[in-house]
Amino acid sequence: MRIIDRYMLRQFLSTFVICYVSLLGLYVVFDLFTNLEDFLAAAGDSGGVLQLIASFYSYQAVLFFDRTAGLLALVAAMFTITWIQRHNELTALMAAGIARTRVALPVVIAAIAITFVAAANRELVIPQFSEQLSRRPRDMKAEVGKDIVLKADAVTDILLDGEQAYADEQRIGHPHFSLPVPSSLDRYGQHLTAEDAYYKPPQGDRPGGYLLCGVSKPAELSEKESLTLDGKPVVIMPRDAPQWLEKDQCFVVSNVTFRQLAAGDSWREFASTSQLIAGLKNPSLDFGARIRVAIHSRIVQPLLDVTLLFLGLPLVLRRSTRNVFAAIGMCAAIVTLFMGVTIVCRHMGEVYWVPSASLAAWLPLFIFVPVATFMSEAMQR
Repeated sequence: MRIIDRYMLRQFLSTFVICYVSLLGLYVVFDLFTNLEDFLAAAGDSGGVLQLIASFYSYQAVLFFDRTAGLLALVAAMFTITWIQRHNELTALMAAGIARTRVALPVVIAAIAITFVAAANRELVIPQFSEQLSRRPRDMKAEVGKDIVLKADAVTDILLDGEQAYADEQRIGHPHFSLPVPSSLDRYGQHLTAEDAYYKPPQGDRPGGYLLCGVSKPAELSEKESLTLDGKPVVIMPRDAPQWLEKDQCFVVSNVTFRQLAAGDSWREFASTSQLIAGLKNPSLDFGARIRVAIHSRIVQPLLDVTLLFLGLPLVLRRSTRNVFAAIGMCAAIVTLFMGVTIVCRHMGEVYWVPSASLAAWLPLFIFVPVATFMSEAMQR
């Protein structure tokens, strides 16, 4: 690695870190003052509000990197090139016979590396902290329940609902499950209500589902037979499973996991691509085009970040601008146009305005790659 390569890399990385820390600091300050009362309420009498705040925003910093890595890589790259032009360093290098592409090469490689680091962060790190990232400031205490969004099991048509979800125990407080009518499942009434429901993953011969404890509806469970659908047990009563069910318990078979039920839309946001694909194959989850677009968008995102980079850099090199603020303005305009087209294309896929979800996710590449290729010719001059 030559001296000029180390110099460009140092300039690029320092700019990237400064921009990231600055934007993260602005976000933390604004969000903290907005939710300060929730933090104080969550801390209670323990007095550990500072520790609570540090814990919350340390997880948010990981998510913030995912949201801003592509943009900040472009900003840092454009700023680095503009900076050496402003101080006539690029002119001196070109006079020494070094092409512009050679000068910009370490910056381009570093920016591309950051986009793939962001992809690895999205697939490997964020899913590990999905529960922490989905919490709001007032939910920082593990024992604080979250509201549940009604979800239907697409296989059994049972509506899964409850008052609160508690992630530490994978428990639903006061569950209220509605059975489909008319069907073989409504023999004892349309509703299953209990004190608590605990999610149990599949184990041995027992399927996955929810263990309802303290069942109030229907009454006298011990005298009732299990409810089946197409010959398969769906609501298992203690009469047919006395070895693991008590008299006031029943078991509702479902492939909808606790995380998928309690997290709502945040499950899709914080899940890895492999988890999204597994959810798409789950017959109990009736995922439509929205998840398909999300899966293809995850795959294409690193390529979009690289395309955005090659849309911005040629503007700086071609115009030979020495104005840092002009470079930032051009960067903002490019990002606005690029993100606007990307969002519109994805929305068209989610509402079935394009033939397939894959086309909606890949369409921005079809639009901008030819433009980026044409504009990148300026880097050869």
